Amino acid sequence: MAPETVLFKSEERKQLSEVVDFLRQLADRLAQNEVTLRQGEDELTLSIPGQVVLELKVEEEAKRSGNKHSLEIEIEWTEGEAGSSGVVLG
Repeated sequence: MAPETVLFKSEERKQLSEVVDFLRQLADRLAQNEVTLRQGEDELTLSIPGQVVLELKVEEEAKRSGNKHSLEIEIEWTEGEAGSSGVVLG
């Protein structure tokens, strides 16, 4: 199995309203089957197929300062692979 290659990575603290705006823009781009990510001089354009795998994960980690929570949203695809239905927002 080949090692994973990170093509683009970003992590930054933002206001929740900024994250909401970013996710809305991302959803609009996904609907067009193309997403371009830019940070400084780095740019990556992705062609997204019509069938993807949506992975959601919620974690809780005990810290001295209190519990740390995370919500991870991952969209995966492999060319030629079919997807399935599952979780819906409620």
